[in-house]
Amino acid sequence: MQPENLLHQIHLPTQKCTVGCPLLDRCLGGGIPCNSITELVAENGTGKTQFCLQLVLYAQLPPSRGGLSASSLYIHTEYPFPLRRLRQLSRAFRSSHPDHPVADPCDRVFVQGVYTADELVDALPKIELFLIHSKSRFPLRVIVIDSIAALFRSDFDNTGLDLRRRSSLFFKIAGGLKSLAKRFGLAVVVTNQVVDLIEGGNGNGVRVGNLGVLYSSGRRVAPALGLAWANCVNSRLFLSRHDDGADVDGSCSKSRRRISVVFAPHLPHSSSEFVITTEGVFGR
Repeated sequence: MQPENLLHQIHLPTQKCTVGCPLLDRCLGGGIPCNSITELVAENGTGKTQFCLQLVLYAQLPPSRGGLSASSLYIHTEYPFPLRRLRQLSRAFRSSHPDHPVADPCDRVFVQGVYTADELVDALPKIELFLIHSKSRFPLRVIVIDSIAALFRSDFDNTGLDLRRRSSLFFKIAGGLKSLAKRFGLAVVVTNQVVDLIEGGNGNGVRVGNLGVLYSSGRRVAPALGLAWANCVNSRLFLSRHDDGADVDGSCSKSRRRISVVFAPHLPHSSSEFVITTEGVFGR
C-alpha cells in the first residue's frame, strides 16, 4: 500500500447506521458506527432489546436515509426471541416507509439462538463463511448479540482458573467480532446487564469512561463482566431508567429513560431522554 493511500483510508469517515430516530442519531453522532463493537448497558426492562430490534429494521434503509441497505443477524442468548415485538415494530416501519422494497422487513433479520460462550466462539467461523458467500441484495452488515452477559452467568466460578478462562473467551469473542466488523464493514452491537455496585467494593467499581457513577432505578450500578470486558468493546452506551411511579397495569409510561455515552472514540459525552411506544424508540 502506498503512503498516500494509507492516509486516504485514515481520513475516510466511518459509515454509521441510523437507530430509527433523528434525535437519538444526533446524540450518537449519526448512529451506530460500522467497523467496531458498540455495547448497550442497562438493567432489564430499560430498552436494550427495543433499540436492537429497531436497529435491525432501519439498517435495511439505503445510505441516503441513514441505513446500510443491509440484512442483520440477531443472536439471542437467554429469552425466546421477541418475534411478536419485531413484527409490531416492522408494521410501524412499513407504514413510515411505504416505498421500502421488501414486503416483510422481518425476512431480512436472521435469528440464531446461542446459549454458551463456547457456542458463540464456534459460531464465528460460520458467520464468516456466510458473509463471504452471501450474494444477497441486502448483504449482512449488522450483528446483534443480546446479551453477552448471559453467556457468562452460570458456567464460571470465582476461581483463578475460571477467571482466566473467562477472560480468554472475552478476547476470543471480541477479537473475532472486531475482525469481522473491519473486514466486512459490520456494525456490531452487544447488550450487557448491570450489577449493583457495593460501596467499598472493587473490580466493577473502577471508573471507565465519561460517567464516574451510573445510576438506574435509584440504584448505583456498574456494567457486568468487569474491566476485562470493558477493554473489549470500542464504545459503551448506558441506558438508565428512573421511575416516577408505575401504572396499575405495569406499563412504562411513567418511567423516564435516558441514553448516555460512557465512552466512544468518536463521541464526546452526550445524553438524551427517550421513550418507548408501540411504534418504537424515540428521543425527546
